[in-house]
Amino acid sequence: MFDKDFKTFQRFPKVPSSYYCFFHSEKETICVGTQLIVIGREIDGIVVFRYELENHKWFKGPSMITPRVMYGSASHGKTAFFAGGIQMDDNGNPIVVRTVEKYNADAKSWTMINGMHKARKFNSGCFLRGKFYVLGGRDENDKHLTCGESYDETTNSWELIPDMLKDMTFITPSQSPPLIAVVDDNLYMLETSLNKLRVYDINTNIWKKLGVVPVSTNTTFGWGTAFKSMGDRLLVVGSSHSGHRKGIVYSCRPSPDVKEQH
Repeated sequence: MFDKDFKTFQRFPKVPSSYYCFFHSEKETICVGTQLIVIGREIDGIVVFRYELENHKWFKGPSMITPRVMYGSASHGKTAFFAGGIQMDDNGNPIVVRTVEKYNADAKSWTMINGMHKARKFNSGCFLRGKFYVLGGRDENDKHLTCGESYDETTNSWELIPDMLKDMTFITPSQSPPLIAVVDDNLYMLETSLNKLRVYDINTNIWKKLGVVPVSTNTTFGWGTAFKSMGDRLLVVGSSHSGHRKGIVYSCRPSPDVKEQH
């Protein structure tokens, strides 16, 4: 855990899993309230670990109601949403779902909410202007989805947003989920195929190009790059364009109104 200027850090205790497969499988993380949620896979299936900051300790569970991976997620205060993903059926076959669950950090519990319009995997999620948004991903036929969806918690309903990613370039079927982050109620995306930063106009459903980022996302199809927000800054963690330096943290204070920078 780093401070906001990345000058000091605190090392967490090790995750208390004793399984080899957990440490060598893909894991997905999200912060909610003062907890860090880590979801991975053990021998018996998908497992949830949570780190509680006030106790400086890891705990196992509680498990998701419908355990799955490769979902879109986002947190807002002490609540986090998990949408879509890949779930195993009773015969052990992977299926793409439209299922959505809400996690409450205070109660340490999961709640099912209404499902999305589209089943999707490898999608991304964010909170934007009071709503939970889900972007992109691939459907049950492994086809890239250009639509998005927004969830209104007051009505427990989803609104489909056609063509939200219509002008994005998909360079490979195995491309990473969309790299998105929100700063000051503006949604930004790191377009992996072009190494470019974009900002979303919620009124026109158009992504404006802002300029090139200093990491090479196109060579790895977006995998291995982290794109996050912290306060009023965007953070990019990845390899430099030269490829000689890895794990570099870049930050900027974005402005949605600037012209494209080269």
